[in-house]
Amino acid sequence: MSKIAYNIRYLRELKKLSQEGLAEDLKITRARLGAYEEARNEPPIEMLIRLSEYFKISVDALIKADLRKTDVNALMKIGDNRLLFPVILDKDNNDRIEVITAKASAGYLNGYADPEYIEKMPFMELPFNVTGKHRAFPVKGDSMPPLATGDFVIGKYVESLKEVLDGKTYVLLTKSEGIVYKRIYKKPGFVVELHSDNKSYQPYVINAYDILEIWEFVCCLKTSDRKKDEINMEHIVNLLLSMKVELEQLKKNDGKNEKKLIIRK
Repeated sequence: MSKIAYNIRYLRELKKLSQEGLAEDLKITRARLGAYEEARNEPPIEMLIRLSEYFKISVDALIKADLRKTDVNALMKIGDNRLLFPVILDKDNNDRIEVITAKASAGYLNGYADPEYIEKMPFMELPFNVTGKHRAFPVKGDSMPPLATGDFVIGKYVESLKEVLDGKTYVLLTKSEGIVYKRIYKKPGFVVELHSDNKSYQPYVINAYDILEIWEFVCCLKTSDRKKDEINMEHIVNLLLSMKVELEQLKKNDGKNEKKLIIRK
């Protein structure tokens, strides 16, 4: 049986509604509702939206999650809808901060909306009080110095792109790249330009519709004790390598006999 079927029945029973009562509220027949709950028919998108608005649960949650295994009242409430963020409290009723490990990050794009996946993540606490939903994400590569592979960024969930401030850093979950940490600039046409602090990486543009989650930088956890001069030297080498590629491309395009730039590490 599909998760949608389980979820409709579960949510109806949570509200202590009969099939007849819910069908009347949704303006459909009891037989049609019964077909949804027994998985004999799949509700069309219009009905999913109506169910989402009725139960104050996101369509994403209705489709992807088995809500029977989740405390629906503990899901994070954003605006008028509860989103698929299980808010797990510790013994002191403080919100736990899930840590998306480097190994788990590969599956985050598929599991971010699954409470069972999120609840399996390790968690941490911050030494200061925070408000809102927070999560820790792994850093990959050297595009955002001084952070590098192995470090973590702790971000606060941002409800809408409207709340994003140009020039600040955010962790994004995108359909095409998964988890990325960049400095963001909003551009006309509902697109976003992503900048790396390491200037050897060129800015690039993504469609805002490609963004699934936005997390604003709050703090970071460094796991490396690399010296500043080591980071700077790495940055210089990357810049020189980038210059080499550009010079060789110019030579290829112009047909000139420039001298090759030889770089030895």
